[in-house]
Amino acid sequence: MAVNFFAEGVSFKPKQTLKIKTWLKDVAAEEGYQVGTLNYVFCNDEYILETNRQYLQHDYYTDIITFDNTEKKKISGDLMISIDTVKSNAEMIGVDENQELCRVIVHGVLHLCGYKDKSEDEEKNMRKKENYYLSKFNVSII
Repeated sequence: MAVNFFAEGVSFKPKQTLKIKTWLKDVAAEEGYQVGTLNYVFCNDEYILETNRQYLQHDYYTDIITFDNTEKKKISGDLMISIDTVKSNAEMIGVDENQELCRVIVHGVLHLCGYKDKSEDEEKNMRKKENYYLSKFNVSII
């Protein structure tokens, strides 16, 4: 199991990385998966916008892009998270930045476990799962 943290265009590194890694391993296990390699890249809005354009042909900002390399029951992938968007989303919905960042971190893992969020029902289920796993992780990582 390898969970790695990188930064592009921001000087950000989460605190409590061992606790994050353990949490993500537990999330995957509860969903019936093992963790292979997860590469979290914390970046700024411009970096994620350019990635969105280049690889997904989407011309908009987002909080996370998940590139899935999962094989069978071993989740792996590159997860790009815009710290700028996480902060602005937290402010907009009135939650703590730490909570919103944790939500986005687990959101990516849930995508790797097969959860989608395109339809209204899928989005409701994703939020339910996020909230469930957030309730199991009350650690400050910012």
